[in-house]
Amino acid sequence: MDSAALLDLLGNENRRRILRLLARKPCYVTEISEYLGVSPKAVIDHLRKLEEAGLVDSRVDDQRRKYFSIARNLRLEVSVSPYGFGAKSAYPASRGLDMTRCRYLSIDVSNPDDAAELVELAAELERLEKLSSELSMAQRWVQGRLTEVMDGISEQVQNSAGLGSPGGTDARFYAEVLAALANGAERVDEIARRADAAPELVEEALRRLSERGVVEDEGDRWRLGSG
Repeated sequence: MDSAALLDLLGNENRRRILRLLARKPCYVTEISEYLGVSPKAVIDHLRKLEEAGLVDSRVDDQRRKYFSIARNLRLEVSVSPYGFGAKSAYPASRGLDMTRCRYLSIDVSNPDDAAELVELAAELERLEKLSSELSMAQRWVQGRLTEVMDGISEQVQNSAGLGSPGGTDARFYAEVLAALANGAERVDEIARRADAAPELVEEALRRLSERGVVEDEGDRWRLGSG
């Protein structure tokens, strides 16, 4: 499901509370209604939307009661900075993913087949919880460094290259154009899409950056300058 649609869906507090409850145990409509303090009809409407999004599953028991439960493991990340806003969703990778190929991570990925004892599983849970906390801290550090680097680019663009002066295009926009190039965008339409700007504005920014040797024009493609 699209990340923006997920944000809209989870913007409702009662839907978030339903997911919180279902994360503990499967429930039927009456249980959820009593937990939320809202009518069963409203609960059914929320559950329908969550099912359509693939976040919730249902099954019927022997007493013909319909139980609802969490359908999948999903992570939704939102990033807000002076240089952009974005959201992305991520689903668990397959167990066969080779994490040792990630150059910047040092993770013990051993998972012995005989780790069936409860004490071993508890230790594994503790290790993974700690790893999750460390990765979250690393993400926060990276986000902070990204903003610092973008600030540095904006400052250089304005002070050294003489761009982004008052009354003109903001220096942050030039930083976003350069960031798009650094992330693999080469054509004007690709850069415009990543910078969320009109292609004409991007083309003018590239021309100005090219005049100062910051970027190079290769016909229908652009790249960061080599100097």
